[in-house]
Amino acid sequence: MTAPELIKDLKNKKYKPLYLLHGEEPYYIDVVGDFVEHKLLTDAERGFNQTVLYGKDTDIMTVLNASKRYPMMAEYQVVLVKEAQEMKWGSDDGGSKGINPLLSYLENPLSSTILVFCYKYGKFDKRKKTYKAIEKNGVIFESAPLYDNKIPGWIETFLSGKGHKINQQAALMLSEYLGNDLSKIANELEKLLLNVTTGQEVTLKHIHDNIGISKEYNVFELQTALVKKDAFKANQIINYFEANPKANPIVLVLGNLNNFFSKVLMYHYVKDKSPQNLARELGVNPFFIKDYEQAARNYNFGKTMQIISYLREYDVKSKGVDSTTDHGGLMKELVFKILH
Repeated sequence: MTAPELIKDLKNKKYKPLYLLHGEEPYYIDVVGDFVEHKLLTDAERGFNQTVLYGKDTDIMTVLNASKRYPMMAEYQVVLVKEAQEMKWGSDDGGSKGINPLLSYLENPLSSTILVFCYKYGKFDKRKKTYKAIEKNGVIFESAPLYDNKIPGWIETFLSGKGHKINQQAALMLSEYLGNDLSKIANELEKLLLNVTTGQEVTLKHIHDNIGISKEYNVFELQTALVKKDAFKANQIINYFEANPKANPIVLVLGNLNNFFSKVLMYHYVKDKSPQNLARELGVNPFFIKDYEQAARNYNFGKTMQIISYLREYDVKSKGVDSTTDHGGLMKELVFKILH
């Protein structure tokens, strides 16, 4: 079940007494959790029939005591446990006493209670009896991280839900710049839409103007300059980075370059160099294949390996290990070594 399908069921009041929202990607867990907190009950019902607990500050008995109450002047009550990964769940067999009160409840939950666990940043152990009891009597939703090549499509879908379109190049740039943290991407898109007219297509200009990516001096333009071996342009961009370190932190620059040259290395390994196969093997949009082709022509296998080694070396130096050079100086050294 996807998050939209789960929310659709909740909107249609197709409730289960137990929900476990778990996984490495917190965005959809938060989306579903927020819907449960703000939409399942009316304002009047929430006062007496909703309990919100936090894993770090609660325990199993508190959760159970809340769950075993009956609703007041409402059909259901909601018990929402946020950050459930911080809670002490106890052993599956109940420890030395041999009684597990949580498991007992999960095996026979109260039908008038909607108990929701938001278990973020990791998977719940599927071997546990508690997991199997929730699976039998409720709903389990796993929120898995998206692969990098799926992010542009996710951005398009997100904006479509807000009544906007985005051109392909803009979606690709956003995905490269923001990574695959969906919460971060959604937050940046929400801020961006404050400056975009309803129904208007989101373009590169909107991104340059509102997300702090300089039109001429950004990590993607640096990447292009390195691909073309354009030393003059590359040094112009590095000088801009040195003057604007907050907008272009070295950790972001090194991360993007490492990701790019790692894919150039993969390009050298791939035997079937058809655009469709390369896009699949490299996990990138076919739009960018020409960049990897040109990079592979300009940087042979041995040089690409050397560049990746340089990137790792300068990542360590940027953290102050065996180096007192500032970040601007380190970037100048690195670009020189890449190009020569």
